[in-house]
This record gives sequence, C-alpha cells and structure tokens, in this order.
Amino acid sequence: MSDQDSDQDSGAPQPNGAWDQPPAGIDETRPIGGQPFDSAPEPPMTPMAPPYAGPSYPSAPQATQPAQQPTAHPAPYSGTYGTHPERDTLVQQMAPDRTAKARVSGWLWPAVASLALVLGLVGGAIGGVAVQSWRDNNDNGTTPGGLGDVDTVSQAPLAPANGSVAAVAKQLLPSTVQIMADYNGQHLGATGSGFVLDRQGHIVTNNHVVAGAADGGDIVVIDHNGNRSKATLVGRSPVYDLAVLYVPEAKNLTPASLGSSTALNVGDPVVAIGSPLGLSETVTAGIVSAKNRPVTTGDSADDTSYINAVQTDAAINPGNSGGPLVNMRGQVVGINSAIATTGGSSIGGGESGNIGVGFAIPIEQVLVTADQILRDGHAEYPLIGAKVKTGDDAGEGAIIDSVQADTPADKAGLEAGDVVTSLDGVTITNGVSLIVAIRTHQPGDTVEMVIERDGNEKTLQVTLSGQEG
Repeated sequence: MSDQDSDQDSGAPQPNGAWDQPPAGIDETRPIGGQPFDSAPEPPMTPMAPPYAGPSYPSAPQATQPAQQPTAHPAPYSGTYGTHPERDTLVQQMAPDRTAKARVSGWLWPAVASLALVLGLVGGAIGGVAVQSWRDNNDNGTTPGGLGDVDTVSQAPLAPANGSVAAVAKQLLPSTVQIMADYNGQHLGATGSGFVLDRQGHIVTNNHVVAGAADGGDIVVIDHNGNRSKATLVGRSPVYDLAVLYVPEAKNLTPASLGSSTALNVGDPVVAIGSPLGLSETVTAGIVSAKNRPVTTGDSADDTSYINAVQTDAAINPGNSGGPLVNMRGQVVGINSAIATTGGSSIGGGESGNIGVGFAIPIEQVLVTADQILRDGHAEYPLIGAKVKTGDDAGEGAIIDSVQADTPADKAGLEAGDVVTSLDGVTITNGVSLIVAIRTHQPGDTVEMVIERDGNEKTLQVTLSGQEG
C-alpha cells in the first residue's frame, strides 16, 4: 500500500479478490470504519331462602278468620314463599321466561365461537396467500422485514459430542452451492461458493465472487444435485465483502443451520466447504487458529475494508470464497473469504493457494449485513468521521490524525492528536484495531471511547453514523 490518507466515507466496489499477502504495518492514514346478552330488566326481587325471612305483610284479623297456611310454590321452584298469592303468581309467570333464556344461552355461545374461529381461519389463509403472492412477484428478493421476514434455521443438526467430519459434510453439502459469474462480461466459470440462508430462496456469498456481474452480468448457481439456476443479485457490501443472491428454485433447498463464532475457542475443529479451483463439493477440515484477527476483505487495495476474522488452517483455496465454515454441530460460524499467500495471487483466482492461513467473516457480521440487504437492497457500515494512523503499531492506542467537521467524532469532542485506548471496554492497540472495533457495531449505536489527551484520560460518548457500502 502506498503512504496516503484515506477518507473514512469512501468505499469503492471491490473486484474479485482477497489478500495478496498477510497484513503488514504501514505508515499511512486511513478512515475509521466503522365482555354477553342484552335483555329487558327483570322486576327487582330480594334474594330468598326457605323458610321465607322477608318483611311482614298485613293479614286478616285473627278473631274473624282462621290463619292461612303457607302456599308451596309449584315446581320447578322449592321452598315456602309465605302468604302472598300475588307475588307467587308473579314468580310463576316469570319462570317460563327464565327457562327460555337458559335455552338461548345453551346454543348461541358455541355458534358465536365457531363463527369467530371460521372467520379467523379464513382471514389467516387470505393473509398467507397475499404474503406468498408478494414474495412470488418480488423479483429482486428483498423482504420488508429483513431476516425477520424469512425462515432461517438455528437448531444444531448434530449432537454436541459429534466428532465426525463426515457427519458435518452430510448435513452441509445439500446447503452449499457453487457460483458462476461473469466478470466484466467474461465467462470465467466457477468463481466461488455460497450457502442457502433461508427457505425463501436467498443465498449468501462473498461480494468479490459476484462483483464482476453486478452491472448486469449473469450469475448462475449450481446446487448439490447439479441443477443450474439463474440468480438475481439482491444487494452487496464491498466493505464487508458480502452479497445476497435470490434464486427462486432455492426455495426447495435445505437452509444451513446458523451458529455463533463467539462460542468458538481457539483449537476447536471446523470444516470448510466449497468449490476450490472449480472442484464442487469439496470438504476440508482444520481448527480455529485464532479469533478476532483484523484482516482486509475483498480487495487489499481498499485499506478501510477491515473485519474481525476467524482464522483457520482448514485448507481454503480460490473458489472456496463464500462457502461456509462450519462447527462440529453442523452450524455455519463464518464465510470463507480470504487467504494469506506467499505469492501475488488473490483468493478469487490465481496460481498460489493454501498455506494454512485462511480467514472467515464471522457469522454475526454476515447476519447483520444480510438483514440490511434483505430490507433495503444495500448495506451500511458505521463511521465516526475521523482519520486514524494505521502505520504506527506501538501498541499504545490509535492516533487520531484529523477530525471532519460536523461528524460524530467532532460532536463528541474528539480532536486530532488524541490517542484512543479503548472502545466499549475493548482495548485498542493501533489504528487497525480501532477500525475493526467500530466495524463490529451498527450505524446509530452509541459507543464509549476512552482517549488520552495531553497526559489526561477522558471518556467520550460517540454515536456512530452510517454510509452505504
């Protein structure tokens, strides 16, 4: 790389490629990435229980008439109601009405409930048909809800104690595809790999695998059974070296189970699957060699395209790009993206190949970027609006070279000459580590930045902005 300042907000499309060489310290400046019925009221009555204990009513004189005997109410009522025929007659007249009401409540409620259920089922069916129709007519494959609007899989298909590479391969090969793309109008054949993201027909791969066909070239996906299907580019991110394709025929393919790279330990076994050198359905195995390795993605000439990669010694060669890196439970933990070589070739094609130093984009970053692309057709990366020196690798922090006006950095009080030593509790050792730490966040996030200025330590709150790329 040449010595120069690179503007944070810039980002050129990246050609088919990855690392030419392992990263080396350089002395230059780069931008920071970064309730049931209504009825007539009944006459008021006082609740009674036999024998009747209500108020006394006037009766005939005892000297001229014998005392009347209590009159028992006919069934269905029981108990003694006293010496008041007018009231007893009224109660008897009311009984048929009450019986009628009871009969009504016995059949009407189930009918109402059944009707509501039928209406709900019909409404749901209509809604489902509408959604599917929208998806079928959505030529570019975007979904308004991003990943929330598609069906992904996260349950591990294999037991935690699985130690079989063959079992992993059996699970993942049906979910892995080979990708052929034009490169600037030239048919190059197999240029990379990818995996099935969901049941809606989306496939994830590297940007550098399909970048040459981004302006109208053909992209063809070949599945596990050798079937060829034309793919539509939904969107891509040169900065994160990721792309999402839409292949309607892929709705019949098995989505890969999605895992977590953060759960990996150095030394854990992993499996890489893809089409190195055009050899489809190739499986290689190795271990996690390192985590949180800051590497450039796609084109090494774009010195702002840093990711926090998973390093592995599983054999990765040109054509593996975009294929899944898988744990022993059969879950994708990353996307194979770059290799370090001793020659001048790139991962997208060339003569040099695996030397046991390969890098994969963590699945967490893949899902963040894929979600943005599915929703909007493009992705954004976070930035603060400052330049940082990347050539000074003294390990004492990242030196801010300049701050652009009216940017998150400027509004937070960051100044040229400040040394950033921590970001959200993560130690910052140099400019590259600051870029990578910012890139693990999303636009709109607020991060806590610890800086040193004139021998004093300060803490700043910086709200990240975003830029498409």
